[in-house]
Amino acid sequence: MEDKTFKLIKDLTELQGISGNEGRVRQYLKEHMTPLVDEVNISGLGNVFGVKKNTDTNAPKLMLAAHMDEVGFMVSRITQNGSLAVVPIGGWNPYSVSAQRYTLQTRKGDYVCISSSVAPHLLRGAKGDSKLKVEDILFDAGFVSEEEALEYGVRPGDSIVPETETVYTANKQNIIAKAWDNRYGCAVMLETLQAVKDVALDSTLIAGATVQEEVGLRGVKGAVHEYQPDVFLAVDCSPANDTEGKKDEFGQLGEGFLLRVQDPGHITHKGMREFLFDTAQTHNIPYQFFFSKGGTDAGAAHVMNAGVPSAVIGVAGRYIHGHQTLFRISDYDAAKEMVQKIVTTFDRTTLETILQNS
Repeated sequence: MEDKTFKLIKDLTELQGISGNEGRVRQYLKEHMTPLVDEVNISGLGNVFGVKKNTDTNAPKLMLAAHMDEVGFMVSRITQNGSLAVVPIGGWNPYSVSAQRYTLQTRKGDYVCISSSVAPHLLRGAKGDSKLKVEDILFDAGFVSEEEALEYGVRPGDSIVPETETVYTANKQNIIAKAWDNRYGCAVMLETLQAVKDVALDSTLIAGATVQEEVGLRGVKGAVHEYQPDVFLAVDCSPANDTEGKKDEFGQLGEGFLLRVQDPGHITHKGMREFLFDTAQTHNIPYQFFFSKGGTDAGAAHVMNAGVPSAVIGVAGRYIHGHQTLFRISDYDAAKEMVQKIVTTFDRTTLETILQNS
């Protein structure tokens, strides 16, 4: 991996921005997108999209969308001794929450905090129920009282975000980072805009990132309504299911990008699916079919307006929605190549072929 790509990934994944508080990520994206497009717009909810215009009024509109938010927590209550009760923002496995380091973001500044490690005997309910819930876990920034926490600017609604460093694994084939879901998409989107900066495309390209995907695909709805794309392409991360070495499970590291076929909220449009399949085959880009138990922004986009043919270009990551995700560099490279091939080949004829093959 080139140093500039690793730096981009490190910058993006170490930025902290949970759903509803994505400002730091949005500012980074805006700064890096602005020299690459004709205009950059930020919506009222916080989406950021750049538009690379086409002089042909008949050119189709392709929307390329990542989401900028990550999972985390929100302060719901300050206890009398200064500890913080929270609600999860996005999906969490409660057993991955305890005994980790986080950043508490307040109006007066950022503070380090940790999640409590709940003693097993405290988990046993009256009926012997020992199932851990996120609400059982308190967060501790070292405050000695509720009053002291308030003095330091802590309020209900403040964000608590995982704090980690992005690093290579020993063999340099993988990277470990937080928030690969979905700073992956942000990185691919920025590298694609850089690659086509001086290329005359046969479409109008609308590329950027949405907010609040992790809490219900919220930001994308306004974006699709605003830009009225002809087709929609989500770039998003999905869970790898290969840790036990079973090759017949969906989501294998090192097998290429994920060509998503179906998830609970979205069946990939047949014409889009065949377009992606043909593109990958023609250019020898490694890919794997993917059936998912979770959704992406494409699930909301495809039922917007009069219906928008939509698809997802994904990558697999181990241990997503936690402090650390491990992903394979070759999968990222495959996804990036695939996205760039789509953007540079999409035209009016391609759109008509997609629509006819529904």
